[in-house]
Amino acid sequence: MAESFGVQVLHGPNLNTLGVREPEIYGTTTLDEIDGMLRALGKEHGIDVQCFQSNHEGALIDRVQEARTWADAIVINPGGFTHTSVALRDALIASDLPVVEVHLSNVHAREAFRRHSYVSDIALGVICGFGATSYRLAFEAVRERLGA
Repeated sequence: MAESFGVQVLHGPNLNTLGVREPEIYGTTTLDEIDGMLRALGKEHGIDVQCFQSNHEGALIDRVQEARTWADAIVINPGGFTHTSVALRDALIASDLPVVEVHLSNVHAREAFRRHSYVSDIALGVICGFGATSYRLAFEAVRERLGA
């Protein structure tokens, strides 16, 4: 592949507990397994995939700002920050990178507050409800968008 592409994958608060946290909602796949799958897909398609999880809003914002210097797109599961973080939204807008929002559960079939997202309207698309497969679908959408 003549051109190199990069994708920053960001995971918000509590996603480090995947595999043990409410498996009936989030499944039993761990975050390490998700990251491994995404890195393998990246390697297969010649895309640099960097994964980062934080329970801290500022750390996620720092990564969004850094991504602007090397990445071509962002895949993000903002976790609870989906519904609360104007600051994360502003960072994503300022990055000027295409964004795909991901959720493991179908947020539209859960509590009413989960139906509001500060990210959805600035994202290329939102993928939710397919468990760990949601991340693979987001990767494929980004890969197609990048032409990789």
